[in-house]
Amino acid sequence: MKCHALAIALLFELFLYHAAAASIRSIYLFKDVLKSDTASLTTSGFNSLIIFGVGILENGDIMYYSNTPGSVDTLLTSNGSYVGGDALSDKVRSFKTAAGTGIDRVEISMNSQHVRDLINNPGPGADTPLYRSFEALKEAWDLDAVNNDDESIYDATSTVAFAQMLGEIGYRYTIAPYTNQRHWTTVVAQANSGLQDPDLLLDRVYLQCYDGGAGNDPGSWQSALGIKVVPLVWVTNDSKPSQGTTATQAQSKFSGWNSRSALAGGGYWNDYDIEKMGLSYTSYGNVLKNVFL
Repeated sequence: MKCHALAIALLFELFLYHAAAASIRSIYLFKDVLKSDTASLTTSGFNSLIIFGVGILENGDIMYYSNTPGSVDTLLTSNGSYVGGDALSDKVRSFKTAAGTGIDRVEISMNSQHVRDLINNPGPGADTPLYRSFEALKEAWDLDAVNNDDESIYDATSTVAFAQMLGEIGYRYTIAPYTNQRHWTTVVAQANSGLQDPDLLLDRVYLQCYDGGAGNDPGSWQSALGIKVVPLVWVTNDSKPSQGTTATQAQSKFSGWNSRSALAGGGYWNDYDIEKMGLSYTSYGNVLKNVFL
């Protein structure tokens, strides 16, 4: 009888572990990672970090745009080899390895600039500069996924081919839509054709629910895409103050959305607003921990 009770207790703990592990608590990082408050980012309740400002050049090389006063853009790959330097790779790797870190997934976010042209010629093969660039960057930075923040090109064929190329390298693929639901429905369906959770290639949807996507309903998108979504709100900022969300307001929004449609988690768009505005990573991180257990 005691063994039976112990087995039940262990199974319950295992269930709680997986339930917690399944909750996505994400934040976008626009600021140069070498100048960011790494300690706070890794210990404030977030488990997923998306590094914004990585872009593909016309020859298949990859650039990191610093987007930070006093920083310079950095070429990350050249002709399929990593050239971004040890300081940058060590910093990005530290997000998942630092003492006390809660981060278990790091993504890079980019738009679709040059993707269609490079997929068409020379193609997505393992010997192409594009393939070798992403292979080299994954190894150098220990990346888990590539996030597509396409807001203008919307070419499903090349997007899916690019995602499949990344899958062959070992990445997962994620998207960050704010509009054009029909396009993204096609991308999700084609990228995940024949695949089942937890082995989906396109495994996360970070839905913009601010600015141009302020009217988005996560439940509606979830139904259309056939995959659970992660709604994003923009933290308090001075770029578009009307689109800013305090931690208290974020709690209300996430709780409401999640009560109507069980979501995959939640997250924040954050230029470098939290640090610039003197806000608290912990306050915003605790909201996600409270809502998405």
